[in-house]
Amino acid sequence: MRILFVAMPGSVHTARWLAQVDGAGWDVHLFPSLWQPPHPHLNDVTVHTVLVGRRGPDSPPGLRVRGVWPFRRGSETVYWLANRSTAQRWLRPAERLARLIRRLEPDVVHSLEFQGAGYLVLAARERLGGRMPPWVATNWGSDVYLFGRLAAHQERVRAVLSQCDFYSCETQRDVRLAREIGLRGEVWPVVPNSGGLDLARCEPLRSGVASSRRLVVLKGYQHFAGRALVGLRALSRCADALRGYEVAVYSASPAVAMAAELFGAETGVPVAVVPPCSHEEMLRLFGRARVYLGLSIADAIPTSLLEAMVMGAFPIQSSTSGADEWITHGESGLIVPPEDPEEVEAALRRALSDDALVDRAGAINADTARRRLDSGSIRQQVLSSYRRVVSGTAARSGKRA
Repeated sequence: MRILFVAMPGSVHTARWLAQVDGAGWDVHLFPSLWQPPHPHLNDVTVHTVLVGRRGPDSPPGLRVRGVWPFRRGSETVYWLANRSTAQRWLRPAERLARLIRRLEPDVVHSLEFQGAGYLVLAARERLGGRMPPWVATNWGSDVYLFGRLAAHQERVRAVLSQCDFYSCETQRDVRLAREIGLRGEVWPVVPNSGGLDLARCEPLRSGVASSRRLVVLKGYQHFAGRALVGLRALSRCADALRGYEVAVYSASPAVAMAAELFGAETGVPVAVVPPCSHEEMLRLFGRARVYLGLSIADAIPTSLLEAMVMGAFPIQSSTSGADEWITHGESGLIVPPEDPEEVEAALRRALSDDALVDRAGAINADTARRRLDSGSIRQQVLSSYRRVVSGTAARSGKRA
């Protein structure tokens, strides 16, 4: 099978999704949707547009690159194609992608995320007319839930949903919203976009039951969706309950890092801004945490929420995600409004004081992880989904799959 992915090359979510098809014996290609160097964990994939630099000495051995280079011309991005036998040409991204699809003739084109990759495939599809292979469009995070409600994006979100052949997402909520907006294609099994977790590998990284831990971990995103500053405000409001605790903030923007330092100085609560680290180190951090706190005005299933659940940390997550499809409020976690520090404070106080609640939640979430987050099980669902796409296409065309 030949799959052409259109995705952010530097994203860990891209790398983790592609890792699920690694070893299947398929011919995997990637057309980047952003100016990023390939993620170091990409393996056994041909990258057709290198957006930053050439392959370096630290590139994975299974990463193959092709010589297409981007330039800025005015306000648009164009690609300079160097060919030994023809004159040099300027190509816009959609033209380059359409040209690549014609040459590769992939069995499947799969866009990961809407605003970059989905819109790009949509534009390439218009250039290809009826020669487009089956298109799988994956919704990341806020693609439908937030951007589908914004005037600048509504038309294109609707167009992606109405023209893709298959749709994948992380929540039943986004399945319902996609159908309301105009989805016509088949829906893939609802699984996390980051794939699953190796639960056996995670187990040794846990440190005791949650009630014995004295660490609160805060997701540090503060941007169009993230609301880490609300989380810090809530932590300040319950500083008295944090005596004997430490706070760790990861993925912190400069504004959040500054606010975290001021929080520590004003409250006396030890606080650390976690530098970029490996996946195992992040899992260890969650494995030492009593409470995980993640706030945003829009999301699907935050990977950090799932990792916290696996590692036994008690999750407090904003109501604007799909958290209610994974945790039960008041039993296996707490679901809060993303911009109300008083409500978040109340949830934190409960999680910090109720040992029975956090330990019971840890047991419930461990069972949920065994049933729904095992990487091997999710991988088999993903591989089966691709095979169904190709076998269905072959059946309609009268060919053998």
